[in-house]
Amino acid sequence: MTETNRIEYKQELTDGLEKEVIAFLNYREGGILYIGIDKEGNTYGLADADGDQLKIKDRLKNNIRPSALGLFDIVSEERDGKNILKIIVASGPEKPYHLKKYGMSEKGCFIRLGSAAEPMSQKMIDELFAKRTRNSISKIKASRQDLSFSQLKIYYEESGYTLGKAFSKNLELLTEDGAFNYAAYLLADKNNTSIKVAKYSGTTRTDLIESNEYGHECLVKATKQVIDKIAVENRTTTRITAKERQQANLWNPIALREAIINAFVHNDYTNEITPKFEIFTDRIEITSAGGLPEGLSKQEFFEGFSVPRNKELMRIFKDLELVEQLGSGIPRILEHYGKESFSFSDNFLRMTFTTKETAVEEGGQIGGVRGGVRGSVTDAEIDAAVTLTKRQQEVLKLIAANTSITYNEIAEALGINESAVGKHITAIKNKDVLIRKGGTQGYWEINLDKN
Repeated sequence: MTETNRIEYKQELTDGLEKEVIAFLNYREGGILYIGIDKEGNTYGLADADGDQLKIKDRLKNNIRPSALGLFDIVSEERDGKNILKIIVASGPEKPYHLKKYGMSEKGCFIRLGSAAEPMSQKMIDELFAKRTRNSISKIKASRQDLSFSQLKIYYEESGYTLGKAFSKNLELLTEDGAFNYAAYLLADKNNTSIKVAKYSGTTRTDLIESNEYGHECLVKATKQVIDKIAVENRTTTRITAKERQQANLWNPIALREAIINAFVHNDYTNEITPKFEIFTDRIEITSAGGLPEGLSKQEFFEGFSVPRNKELMRIFKDLELVEQLGSGIPRILEHYGKESFSFSDNFLRMTFTTKETAVEEGGQIGGVRGGVRGSVTDAEIDAAVTLTKRQQEVLKLIAANTSITYNEIAEALGINESAVGKHITAIKNKDVLIRKGGTQGYWEINLDKN
């Protein structure tokens, strides 16, 4: 392996780290910096990879301007039996990035040329500064300043972090003059952000049968609610033949989750347009505002080059482990769906995943039971079951779609553990809505007449 325009090797952590990262931030494709590998590609490893990782994060946080937080990932890897560090750097939206010590000067600004980080000319610095993205959610002042963040704090605590008193500054939720910015507004407990999940009875938008609205709350919470809702809709279809029992979701769960999160994180909120989720009988469409980031081609987009539109959101979603590492989402989707699933315009990006053919049991339909007779139970009928909680309704919808579904499959679909599934099913059974037929090798019956 040799160094390229997107790959740099360092045998050890040196004083030139910031220079190399700045060069990638200013480069339109970003890049990857490996620590613990020499220029010839030989692995030397690091004696204290964990300690070096903390030092790198601290240096990149404090020595680079504008802030690079949310634009880099530090990943610990093992190669040839030795520990190395991989720093993934996205192309930044606020070029030119520079060393804090020297400012926007030829001594402080660098760009990737070939396999080297070279100083920028003053002309290039001035041109990039003139194009700098100023209308971003970090620079727009929130329309209201009486914001609270209890939901966000809970999510951080669940991930093992404690947000101190200076969290709004550390998470870049303030404008330059110290007011809450639009990123803070999106993450606050209360806002006017509305996220809609629509469901249609056919292949067009003429017959809307269900409309769910999320939002008006912390964007992280809204994201999780949309993920849960669509996971319920992503039911397991089954075909039972004489030889085997075949199962598949309507859409690949991994790709679906990545697409949902991608829509939230990379949506252009500056015009107060939110992501949209629409479910048809033959497909699901996920639409986010904003076309391709400036300077990024479709090929680079599909190859996973990352230019985060909202680096503040990207950082927080990564902290909360909703996002894995920069640039991983689109390649992960492409493992299951082709490039034709993406459509671009100047103002929108849409992902369309076709529905796998609904499978049925040979000789009859697999469905729930209504009134003790095998047949179909609709989501609307389950939603009308007033004695059931929202989560119990979600469990019941999964069972109605696949009466042989297992506890583990329900747990995976809803993102909860099997013991929680067991408690929900026991509660539903106690309400005489659910009956198990045939033991462990049997199936579920749903009786909504009892409700």
